[in-house]
Amino acid sequence: MQAIKLIGVLIIIVGFALKKDTLATVVAAGIATGLAARMDLADILSTLGAAFLSQRLATLFVLTLPAVGLCERCGLRDKATDFIGRLKNATTGRVLSFYLLVRSLASAASLRVGGHPQFVRPLVAPMALGAARAQYGRLSARAEDEIKAHCAASDNYGNFFAQNCFIGASGTMLIATTLSELGYAADPLHIAAASVPIAAASLLIGSASNLLFDRRLARLCIEDRS
Repeated sequence: MQAIKLIGVLIIIVGFALKKDTLATVVAAGIATGLAARMDLADILSTLGAAFLSQRLATLFVLTLPAVGLCERCGLRDKATDFIGRLKNATTGRVLSFYLLVRSLASAASLRVGGHPQFVRPLVAPMALGAARAQYGRLSARAEDEIKAHCAASDNYGNFFAQNCFIGASGTMLIATTLSELGYAADPLHIAAASVPIAAASLLIGSASNLLFDRRLARLCIEDRS
């Protein structure tokens, strides 16, 4: 009968799969879990309220959305596209490889200069699209989707595989703490050092993938025109 307490997980999976409202799904999952644990409704609401108040700083990222929207309205995307279009020998793969390098170095130094809403959408994607348009002219919807997907992937590679190179990163500390609790001697410095080859491999493989994408993009544009 203890498994009934996991009903909240099922509600979240179903709600996300059906693309229901995120907040409503999470609240419904919390209430269902509390009822399954035989909590009073007042206790459930009190627990949800306390959790919201203690974690309210986590919602500060929402402030970036209107800021990015204001920058875009003032021409940020257009300026980024025009800038990359004036550069000689700029290709989509090279632009993404350069961003991957910047993102990896920033993550290794624990500098949060990237992110999908803050950097990829307003800057990286327009520059990657601008480089492609400078080469091939008008792009099809399929080609644009491919480019946007590679932009998001480059940000993920640079952030995920390089962030543990910083000794004070949350991921590094989590690994060290978990291993220590399991009885293994774990030093955050050694974990960070072991993460460096992984970050370097991610940078090399990601850059190679981006450069190979240039060839795929050329074939894709030819197919779209034929």
